Amino acid sequence: MRLDKWLKVSRLIKRRTVANEACDGQRVSSNGRTVKASYDVKVGDVLEFRFGERVTRVEVLSVGEHVGKGEAAAMYKEL
Repeated sequence: MRLDKWLKVSRLIKRRTVANEACDGQRVSSNGRTVKASYDVKVGDVLEFRFGERVTRVEVLSVGEHVGKGEAAAMYKEL
């Protein structure tokens, strides 16, 4: 699954366009290297994204196309 879509489905970022802009602005990295919105997210990836002074690190636990609101938090683990 594309990174921008995964960020939206997991509800870490509210809109896919905002996730896409974050990737274009080189504020998102996977396993220590900057990635584009088209990056293919896999289980076990460690994602880090920066908004201002705040840095969020998460480990991908699952990848799913259609996830309900209650299950979205189970897609990742904060580090």
